[in-house]
Amino acid sequence: MTAFRDLFNLKGRTAVVTGGCGILGRRFAEGLAEFGANVAILDLDAQAVQRAASDLSARHAVSIKGYVCDITQPGTIRHVADSVESDLGPVSILLNNAASKTRDVDAFFAPVAAFSSETWREIMSVNLDGMFNVAQVFGTLMAARSYGSIVQTASIYGLMAPDQRIYEGSEYLGRAINTPAAYTASKAGVIGLTKHLAAYWGPQGVRVNTLTPGGVESGQNDTFKQRYGARVPLGRMARADEMVGAVLFLVSDAASYVTGQNIAVDGGLSAW
Repeated sequence: MTAFRDLFNLKGRTAVVTGGCGILGRRFAEGLAEFGANVAILDLDAQAVQRAASDLSARHAVSIKGYVCDITQPGTIRHVADSVESDLGPVSILLNNAASKTRDVDAFFAPVAAFSSETWREIMSVNLDGMFNVAQVFGTLMAARSYGSIVQTASIYGLMAPDQRIYEGSEYLGRAINTPAAYTASKAGVIGLTKHLAAYWGPQGVRVNTLTPGGVESGQNDTFKQRYGARVPLGRMARADEMVGAVLFLVSDAASYVTGQNIAVDGGLSAW
């Protein structure tokens, strides 16, 4: 008989988390380490990745290392992949999670009429092009070994349009916010990319799924939280920890027959 508890055991596996120093990335890395995986934390800031790896190593008896990686550069990703596999072992789990709001926050939040093509391309270069770059490198390695699981982070706004009314008087870390069309389009592209790669690598035993988070509390003002929560059947925004269970399921053998799927952890927002 199957020991169902053992299906979630990740001991001895190597996992890569891009955007590993972000709000969700940090929690994903924590969950993977807790369930026994060796973890490679990838992000742009050298000090941040080393600090995150050190903090995680202090809490878990697994191998954890931080790597600086610009996912818009395929050559850099290949170099980092070689280092990860040399340091931690063959990668069989990828959380393709990195995303960008660009270097110019004012340009990111510009209205459609004033949104620049340069900002559009900067967002796409990370959120969609970078997503493919990372999947291409690590997915190819997994396919050659006939085993692996990739989870790509999208957004509820890649599945449905934002309700513009919730942004009236809404702020994030003290500034007015919205969700730009480029973000929505990039995250919709992630869902399509996932389906394509799931079908492409299925015969080689590589599973590819999408995690679609609803809005996560991370510095929004009360106006935004109240208006967003009123649109959600569960009546509130998500906590970052509430995304981790779905990820652990998708990367584990408990999901061995799950691929090409989009798992929305959104409090029911997409149900109405």
